[in-house]
Amino acid sequence: MFDIAPLNERELLIQVASGNEHAFRQLFIAYHQQLGVHMLRITNIPELAEEVVQDVFVKIWLTRETLVGVDNFKAYLFVISKNHALNCLKKLAKERVLIKQLEDSRADAVVPEVGGTNMYYNLLDEAIDQLPPQQQKVYLLSRHSRLKYTEIADQLELSRETVKKYLQMATASITEYVHEHLEVMALLLIAVKSFLIFFKN
Repeated sequence: MFDIAPLNERELLIQVASGNEHAFRQLFIAYHQQLGVHMLRITNIPELAEEVVQDVFVKIWLTRETLVGVDNFKAYLFVISKNHALNCLKKLAKERVLIKQLEDSRADAVVPEVGGTNMYYNLLDEAIDQLPPQQQKVYLLSRHSRLKYTEIADQLELSRETVKKYLQMATASITEYVHEHLEVMALLLIAVKSFLIFFKN
């Protein structure tokens, strides 16, 4: 990482805005390491910090024409990176909540035993089986094989953003399916128990 003098940086931004890839590489080299360290402090997740840096620089390149109006690139870079990191953390938190709900549903719900097999796991398998093929692959590679986003993306030839999106969609679908069916079974079980108690008395 090295600092760019204000005048040189201004010229660099103008060159990047005009589509100069060499100038963009210089900008990336100048700031990516420092930005990565800062993002790691915010996210505390190395993989996520790396993704944020890459996402932000891709966004900067795609919207490069706007750089001509940027007076302090470092401040601009750190603000948009922080915002992106916080959005990523919010999405990650939502995903973790969904997973926790899925795990907690086994303990919280009244789950009947059928042939010695917990119905919760049967429902979980059913929910996974009903996922679209790509979502199912992503979910199984992530949750069962414990692969990282980048590893799944490479294996399935998808972008990391697509992998994250599929995983979020799969988790939401599975949670909804399991909760919905557990509630139905719990009500049925309560009804059966009430029926038996009524006739006992």
